[in-house]
Amino acid sequence: MFNPSREQVRRFFCDAWKKHLERLPLVGAEVTAADLAIRHPEYHALLADSTGAIEQEWAPEAGQMNPFLHLSLHLAIHEQISIDQPPGIRAAFDSLRSRMDPHDAEHVLLECLGETIWRAQREGGPMDALAYVDAVRRKASLL
Repeated sequence: MFNPSREQVRRFFCDAWKKHLERLPLVGAEVTAADLAIRHPEYHALLADSTGAIEQEWAPEAGQMNPFLHLSLHLAIHEQISIDQPPGIRAAFDSLRSRMDPHDAEHVLLECLGETIWRAQREGGPMDALAYVDAVRRKASLL
């Protein structure tokens, strides 16, 4: 499994954004990364300053969301949906997407995924994929 460092993740998103701005060819996950950046204009200045982006810290205690965590979760969700892993995530997403804007639907998945990851870390165990998909299905049924 690929386990990039914090700097590698940040550099990947900044490089994809730079290539997009310069109209250079994007390859593989860069295509999705640039698309995600386009949909998050609040991150454009940050992504354009790779040196600052690599060094900056975001404190959850201060209510700050790490933009690279946010973009990485979006990227993970895109991958999950494309391969339907965990099983059922694509149908749960499609159900949400039929009721709301696709980006807003992704944010519902982000919330559920973040909660699932947090719970696994807190309990010191593996991520409960079934609970994650069930959480998305519950949110979809409430809309």
